[in-house]
Amino acid sequence: MMASALLVAAESARPQFAVALVLGTLFAVGTFLVLRRDVVRVVWGLAVISQATNVYLIAMGGLSGRAPVLEGHGTGTGAGVTDPLVQALVLTAIVISFATTTLALVLTYRVYQENGTIDTTVLGGSRD
Repeated sequence: MMASALLVAAESARPQFAVALVLGTLFAVGTFLVLRRDVVRVVWGLAVISQATNVYLIAMGGLSGRAPVLEGHGTGTGAGVTDPLVQALVLTAIVISFATTTLALVLTYRVYQENGTIDTTVLGGSRD
C-alpha cells in the first residue's frame, strides 16, 4: 500500500519536474546571453529571462484545474479551479516585453550606426 502511494506521488511530480527543468534551462540560457559582449545577445538574453519569468508565473498559478466558466453557476466551492488573473497578467507582461525588446533592438541598431560596433567593451571605452 505504501509503495503504491509513493508511485502515485512520483507520477504527479513529473509535470512539476519537467517545468522546473525547462525553467532552469531558460534562465541559464538567458543568463549566458546577458553575460556576452554583444549588445544584441544581451537584449535577447533579457527577452529569454522575461519569457522564463512568464512561464514561472503561469506554473505558479496552477497547471491543472477546471476553467472558471459558469460551471455549477456559483454552487461549487471553487476547489480545483485555475485562477485566470495570473494568465491575464502574464498576457499583459508578454505584450510589454515585446514592445520593450523591440525598442531595445532599435536602440541597439542606432548605437551601431553611430559607433560602428555593438561590442560592449569597445562602447564602454576599455580597449584591451
